[in-house]
Amino acid sequence: MSEPASHTADILVVGAGMAGASAAAELSAEAEVLLLESEERPGQHATGRSAAIFIQNYGNRSIRQLSKASRPLFEDHPLSTERGSLLSDRGLLFLAEPDQGAELDALLAEADGLEELDEAAVRAMVPPLRAGSFVRAAYEADAKGIDVDRLHQIYLRALKRNGGGLVCRAGVTALARLGGVWRAETPAGRFEAPVLVNAAGAWADEVAALAGLPRIGLQPKRRSAALLPTPADWPVDSWPLTGDVGERWYMKPEGGKMMVSPADADPVEPHDAWPDDLVLAEGLDRFCRVFDYEVTRLEASWAGLRTFAPDGSLVIGFEPQAEGFFWLAGQGGYGIQTAPAAARCAAALALGRGVPTELARLGFTDLSVSPARLR
Repeated sequence: MSEPASHTADILVVGAGMAGASAAAELSAEAEVLLLESEERPGQHATGRSAAIFIQNYGNRSIRQLSKASRPLFEDHPLSTERGSLLSDRGLLFLAEPDQGAELDALLAEADGLEELDEAAVRAMVPPLRAGSFVRAAYEADAKGIDVDRLHQIYLRALKRNGGGLVCRAGVTALARLGGVWRAETPAGRFEAPVLVNAAGAWADEVAALAGLPRIGLQPKRRSAALLPTPADWPVDSWPLTGDVGERWYMKPEGGKMMVSPADADPVEPHDAWPDDLVLAEGLDRFCRVFDYEVTRLEASWAGLRTFAPDGSLVIGFEPQAEGFFWLAGQGGYGIQTAPAAARCAAALALGRGVPTELARLGFTDLSVSPARLR
């Protein structure tokens, strides 16, 4: 019996969330690309459950460099057929509760663009804060909201314009390197290419294992959230994202309502995440100790997975133990805000070039994200 026909390309990208879609779009300008997604639609997991905020002071040095290089692309993305920024005004308010003064001092010492506010200024910004619930506060005016869906669609449309393909319900079930190409078996058929980009998010280590490679130690961590109704006289959309400096809870305005998270980061196995009721309840209790608000009902609740490499940096580059196997993983909680620059970096490295100029001039090097550092 003859073998089934294979779909061939120059590059296979596994995972059509923000990381995979952005890399596929950038690569498709110079190569034939097929983007494989296990779900019925792209962006169903971490991308579709992001808090969608751009915070320049978030993450370690390499992440801040990727974020800084991404900022101009958020403002005016060259792959977009429509003009206009993908960012909107939001702001970020850090509250130091009575036991968190030292944490606020540390943040102020290392962060750019933060200003300490007095209580009157904080209450003018977010009126329904309980008296005595915080002792100090700092504000980052330049934190921005991100239109995640629009960014994701920019990349998917650019891939299509460049002749690339998106195949859904195509989760990889087997991988092998044969005759200089990667062969991926999926429910949607067989796909082959000399280069495979592993952008499978929480499942990236599982994809490596299918290829016969050792895992690099990626750890998915659950982040839960709930959507709360608000009183009609609360102008929540004018408020900043607000949370305690120790990341034990945060609130983000969301279409006239409040999205509240316990800021949990519980290690879990890769799966379609759901919130832990007890963890969510504890986070809502911490929120209500600061906000003068009683939770009577939830309009919705959900959870997503943020996947971290052992050192907290992204993983971008060719696997040293296998020809043509390229990592784009470990985005943690920074995947959306770093996506534009990370995609350009991934495309450049996958095509055999150095890091893009806009990253190099910030002091960014491929060594900071290379998978070789984890071997």
